[in-house]
Amino acid sequence: MQYGPAVRRRQLGAELRTLRNEAGLTSSEAAARLGWHQSKVSRIETGRSGVKASDVRRLLAAYEVRDSRRSELLIAFAGADDPGAGRHHWWKAYRDLLPATYRDFISLESQARWVRTLETTVVPGLLQTPEYARAVTRAALGGLPEKQVDALVEVRLARQDVLRADPPVRLSVVMDEAVLRRPVGGAQVLAGQLARLREVSLLPHVRLQVLPFAAGEHAGLIGSFVIFSFPDIADLDVVVLDHLTSSLYLERKEDLQAYTEAFNSLQVQALSPEESTVFIAGLGDGA
Repeated sequence: MQYGPAVRRRQLGAELRTLRNEAGLTSSEAAARLGWHQSKVSRIETGRSGVKASDVRRLLAAYEVRDSRRSELLIAFAGADDPGAGRHHWWKAYRDLLPATYRDFISLESQARWVRTLETTVVPGLLQTPEYARAVTRAALGGLPEKQVDALVEVRLARQDVLRADPPVRLSVVMDEAVLRRPVGGAQVLAGQLARLREVSLLPHVRLQVLPFAAGEHAGLIGSFVIFSFPDIADLDVVVLDHLTSSLYLERKEDLQAYTEAFNSLQVQALSPEESTVFIAGLGDGA
């Protein structure tokens, strides 16, 4: 049985290998301490095999890891799709409805401490109103029974709990002006969505910026993307690109650097958070 998305397994395995090396152990010595075959340690470290949260706890104990925050994150990464994983497994009730790539996305989002996103088509899911989320779901997945649409909207809204967690996720958003002008769901739904954006823009852990048409050409022309960052362990960071039927996960350092630089440049070109709030308010007044 596999535990967690492939990208997370590889990242987790690499981090466990680093910890083993820091402990001065070979993979054979680590396996011997735990009564495992050496091949099990190797499969875990290369991401070829999933690993349970309980096994990660045993590995961390064997490596005498004292950093509690680092340990908690690695255990959460291992257990996100484990039935005994607790709050990181809330979407289990929707497992039959959600594609694997969407479950992977939610898993990473629920554990991230900083989410940076460029949106060029629709309002980010973490900021959508129920009415807006319903309109987007119907448009993207036309023909679904209303019961399934309801469930998918519930999932979209449940994801927003990360903004109310303790501590909440740090969210940085750059949105193209087109997102704010597209009447998704009609004028009334858009007006409600713009009001919601004005509210969240005032939260201390949310940085919301508008990229106006006047900015001209920019790095965001490549399309929307999300960068997930995790506490204490930068090597776990990942970029996610969404496609119509799947998502692409980029974890190479070169990719992370390129997309981070692109996001930074977009923030410079975009209106400031204060200017963006005023801009959104102006659109709302005219909606």
